Amino acid sequence: MIIGDDSIGAKVIGCSIAVHRELGPGLLESIYEEALSIELGRSGIPFVRQMELPVIYKDVQLSGAFRVDLLVDNTVVVELKCVDRILPVHEAQVLSYLRLGGWRIGLLINFKSAVLKNGIRRVLL
Repeated sequence: MIIGDDSIGAKVIGCSIAVHRELGPGLLESIYEEALSIELGRSGIPFVRQMELPVIYKDVQLSGAFRVDLLVDNTVVVELKCVDRILPVHEAQVLSYLRLGGWRIGLLINFKSAVLKNGIRRVLL
């Protein structure tokens, strides 16, 4: 796990750990997303949930779009997973979101980890 020293990322991780302590591992990703949204809201941290991220090709918006699980404080992309282990494709997904949205920092959080700190990856563009 690489947390770094950015305060928004650290706050998101703190909220995520609180959710994981309360709910434990192994539920559906959507449950953790909703619970983390509640935790962020109660902490006064601004965020957007399920933000649509269009794909532009040569100045033309394509019909498909991505959905970012959470965009926190308009600076940190948070992608939630509930998988046996984080794979390179998951990190590539976050990198794609960062590149398409023009952000620099992403957090990939795997709530299926027995100890959440082992399931957190910081992704930088």
